Amino acid sequence: MEVDFLSGAFLSALLAIVLIDLVLAGDNALIIGLVARNLPKDTQRKVILWGTFGAIAVRAVMAILVVYILNVPGFMLAGGLALVWIARKLLTPDPEHEAGHANAAPATTFAGAVRTVVVADAVMGIDNVLGIGGAAHGSVLLIVLGLVISVPIIVWGSHLVIRLVDRFPSVILLGGAVLAWTAYTMIVREPLLVAWFEAHAAAKPLMAILVFSISLAPWYSERLSEASKPLVALLPGMLAWMLAVEVAGSYLQVQIDYLLTSETGGYALEAVRWLGWLPLAVLYLWVRERIALGARRTARGQAAR
Repeated sequence: MEVDFLSGAFLSALLAIVLIDLVLAGDNALIIGLVARNLPKDTQRKVILWGTFGAIAVRAVMAILVVYILNVPGFMLAGGLALVWIARKLLTPDPEHEAGHANAAPATTFAGAVRTVVVADAVMGIDNVLGIGGAAHGSVLLIVLGLVISVPIIVWGSHLVIRLVDRFPSVILLGGAVLAWTAYTMIVREPLLVAWFEAHAAAKPLMAILVFSISLAPWYSERLSEASKPLVALLPGMLAWMLAVEVAGSYLQVQIDYLLTSETGGYALEAVRWLGWLPLAVLYLWVRERIALGARRTARGQAAR
C-alpha cells in the first residue's frame, strides 16, 4: 500500500511519535546514563551504545508481542517489583566512597551495566511501545520510524545525564524517583489488582508511598542520623501493615472505616490497623538495639586484645 509522506495524517502521527520519544525515551537515557556514570570513559561509550541497542531491540520485540505480554497474569506486578529492585541498586551507596556523598554504586562492569540497562528497558519500554503503537495507528513504517528516532535521543541523552551527574550528583535521586513512579503505575495497573485498587481508595496512596519509600531508602538512609535510621524500615513496615489490613478487610468482607462501619469486626480491624503495628515496631527497635550492643561489645573485645 502506497504511503503519502506529505499527508497531514502521516506528518501529525510522526510528530506525535517524536514527542512521545522525547518524553518516554528520556527515561531510558536517564537510566543508561546513571548506570554507566562510574565506569571508565571508553566503557561508558560501549555501555551507552549497547544499552541503546538493547533498548531498541527490546522495543522492537515488544511492538510485536505487547498485546500478548500485557495479557500475561502478574506481568505488570512483576515488572513493577523489578523496577523497585533496580531503583534500590541504582541508589545504593558505593562503599569505596565516603558515607554521605551522593555517589552510588551502579554496575561496575560492562556486562553488569548492560544487563541492568536491558532489564530496566524491558520493563520501562512498555509505555513507549504503547504510546508509539497508538500514535502509529497500525502503520509498520511509523512504528519503525519511532524506534529509529529513539536512537539519537537515548545516545545523546545518556551522555548528557553523565555530564549532569558529574556536576549535580542529586540527579541520581531523579533517576530513582522515575523508576519508583513507573513501578507504582505498573503495580496499580496490574489486571489482577485493578478492581481491588478501585474498591479501596486508601490503597493507592499507601502503595505509592510504600514503593517510593522502599525504592529511595538507600538514598535517604545515608543522610539520616544514626538515631533516625530505623525509619528506613519502620516507614515501609507501617505502610505494608496498613495494606495488609486492607487486604484482610476485603477477604473478611468487613468495612474498615469507623465512620462507615456498623459491625464490631470493622471497629476491631480499624483498631488493629492503627495500633497493631506498634508492638512490632517496638520489637524491631529492641532487636536492633541488642544487635548493635552485641557488635559494640565484640569490637571492644577485639580492641582489648
